[in-house]
Amino acid sequence: MSLAFSRRDWLRAALGSATATAFAQNQTPAISPVPTPRDWTGVQPIQYPDPDIVALDPRFRKYMIGNTSIKRLHTGTQWAEGPAWNGVGRYMVWSDIPNNVQLRWIADDNRVTVFRNPAGFSNGNTFDYEGRQLSCEHGGRRVVRYEPNGDVTVIAERFEGKRLNSPNDIVVHPDGSIWFTDPPYGINGDYEGFKAEKELHEAVYRVDKTGRITKLSDAVSGPNGICFSPDYNRLYVADTGAQGRDLKVWDIDGTTLRNPKQLAKLEIPGTNAPAAFDGIRCDVDGNIWGGARPGVQILTPTGERIGMIRLPENCANVCFGGTRRNRLFMTASQSLYSVYVQTRGAHIC
Repeated sequence: MSLAFSRRDWLRAALGSATATAFAQNQTPAISPVPTPRDWTGVQPIQYPDPDIVALDPRFRKYMIGNTSIKRLHTGTQWAEGPAWNGVGRYMVWSDIPNNVQLRWIADDNRVTVFRNPAGFSNGNTFDYEGRQLSCEHGGRRVVRYEPNGDVTVIAERFEGKRLNSPNDIVVHPDGSIWFTDPPYGINGDYEGFKAEKELHEAVYRVDKTGRITKLSDAVSGPNGICFSPDYNRLYVADTGAQGRDLKVWDIDGTTLRNPKQLAKLEIPGTNAPAAFDGIRCDVDGNIWGGARPGVQILTPTGERIGMIRLPENCANVCFGGTRRNRLFMTASQSLYSVYVQTRGAHIC
């Protein structure tokens, strides 16, 4: 008996006959944004390949693993945000903004603990090149760093004498600088911070090693997620403001930004309904992975959508973690999810 399979046979087995046929005929497959009904407790496992890891373009197939599945690691948060991986401690820290706590998922035993309470209504988190945690606080309208001895260092809270709005997401550069976004979402009400008047226009900022803060761009109506390209030559910012709702990109010229462009404007796959990236991260190939209904959407460096990961909740943010940075963690409304992918995150989260 021959065990040889044609490319079309392999595609059918991996993707399902309808999707494989569409790809073989160079057609766009019919894709539903609705995730597959499943038991997220794991009592009734999903059959491989996971039907909610979806190739919208054949180029995404190289990043899919056929015998892995999306896992729900924790549920019970109010609005999960800001995942960041600590490689030394082998844990994922993330924010539950309305409950004013940070949580920690520990890889060794899948345990979840309260990591910091109160947490300043923190949103985005990351770790710098010395392993220190950085957090964007809605409550204090500031960016802080937690020192090894437990002290809290304020990195930024004012610009030109005026208070920041509510720092949202944050990344670190190899030159020691800290880059962050500052929309007003945390001061719009008393749910994710404290209601207050806006003193500054929405903007993207950079803080150098001396503590000097520079405004990089205010040509954004709702600067949200932020990440660098793998070579640090480009900066991506998800604009979720009413005047934007797109993914913007700039060339990085030293300590300034040049050549602003709209890289992509999203929609929910299979519909004409608009969508928008929240938190974003790049993989080593330069693809952008971001939280966007119906879960995670993946774009090429040129802005073409090639894949999605469907979740039963709105995904706010993502982070590559694990010992090989090949595990995608997703904070989605009330839960924390993860899935292994066939690529690695470009930078520390």
